[in-house]
Amino acid sequence: MIEKYFGFKSSGTNLRTEIIAGITTFIAGMYIIIVNPEILSDAGIPYSASLTATVILSAFSSIAMGIFAKNPIMIAPGMGINAYFTYSVVIGLNVDPYIALGAVFWSGVIFILLSVFNIRTQIINAIPKIIRTAGAIGIGLFIALNGFVNSGFIVTKPPFVGVGLINATTLTFLAGLLITTVLVVKKYKAGFIIGIIITTILALPIGRLYGDASSINNGVATLVNYNGFYASPDFSWFFKMDLIKSLNYAFIPVVFAMLFVDMFDSITTFVGVAEAGNLKDENGDPKNIKKSMIVDGFSTFLAGLIGTSPGTSYIESAAGIHEGGRTGFTAVVCGLLFLPFMFFSPLAEIIPTVATAPILVLVGVFMASPFNKINWTNLEDAIPAFLTIVLIPLTYSLTQGIIFGLLSFTLIKIVLKKFDEISLTLVIIDLFAMFMLAIEYGLV
Repeated sequence: MIEKYFGFKSSGTNLRTEIIAGITTFIAGMYIIIVNPEILSDAGIPYSASLTATVILSAFSSIAMGIFAKNPIMIAPGMGINAYFTYSVVIGLNVDPYIALGAVFWSGVIFILLSVFNIRTQIINAIPKIIRTAGAIGIGLFIALNGFVNSGFIVTKPPFVGVGLINATTLTFLAGLLITTVLVVKKYKAGFIIGIIITTILALPIGRLYGDASSINNGVATLVNYNGFYASPDFSWFFKMDLIKSLNYAFIPVVFAMLFVDMFDSITTFVGVAEAGNLKDENGDPKNIKKSMIVDGFSTFLAGLIGTSPGTSYIESAAGIHEGGRTGFTAVVCGLLFLPFMFFSPLAEIIPTVATAPILVLVGVFMASPFNKINWTNLEDAIPAFLTIVLIPLTYSLTQGIIFGLLSFTLIKIVLKKFDEISLTLVIIDLFAMFMLAIEYGLV
């Protein structure tokens, strides 16, 4: 029955492969259980309450993506949008967190309406294919950069970045990368999971027998930590959002800014993962796009209700897709794996980021596959593609890369008087993009 509902046969997959893919996606993205509460605690939302909300949102949204939209994509509170919520809105604009959660709720409502009436689908279709392709590559570089940064191999060296110190942590990362690469090249099933387990074992002695991981581990010397087994869920911030004040005229820009950032992060991720994983329909568009966007909007709506930042599609889904995940059952497995951590959250600290970092680097390799689809001799395509590709990792923002890619694409087409290649929807997107940039740079 499961195989028939999810269409394993028509998708060229099977139950075992889908389970492995779901586990892989979960392990690659489970860091959000710990990281999101850490960020939101700076916004005044208690760590325990945010952790409970993060787990519930990730579980139910991913399961909904699998069952309703039948896509192998994990949904969880987005990295980037959570920082925007905390540091730009709550702290930067001095907005009460209850009002900020109300803004999340209303942006989710608008998100759902845009999806139900196919407006978000039109937005995705309006994005030129060259930008979609470049976005997939840029996301791959962004994921790989995250892997190098999480391991301490790449560090900030003002005014640029550079290679960090070669120490026990970075050597463990390099060993894990080598081992996982061999497993993947030899096409071992569950190669990512095996690589994570081996790297975690290699990381056990760090901070205990030798080395110190404090610099990349929030001041904690040990990488692999066990801080208990059980922790009670905290529902204290459920339905705490202020729906009335968040509709005050002064906060309307906050609602739309959050909507825009969330929407573009979601669209970029969804299109990029679909492009790299070849999850397309007969027209070459991402499969089940309308239903997927509805679920994505629902996750943001739910986030405001239960007390966390907006949910979004996760780029780490590419790890599971590489392991063979092709149907929604991958997302269902991933979502189910979140649920136990509502009660056993301390266990999430056992797998260190240095163990998942090699996976992120290799996912970057896989997502670079569309590189040869870009005609680099055609500058009217090459320039917007290049800006999209490099700005996503360099600005640490999916939204920034796509915005400047779209604006440069439109400008070049206008200069060349190729107006037939500029749709009305693209013009509207460009106007919203410029409005978003104006907000971000304090011009409005």
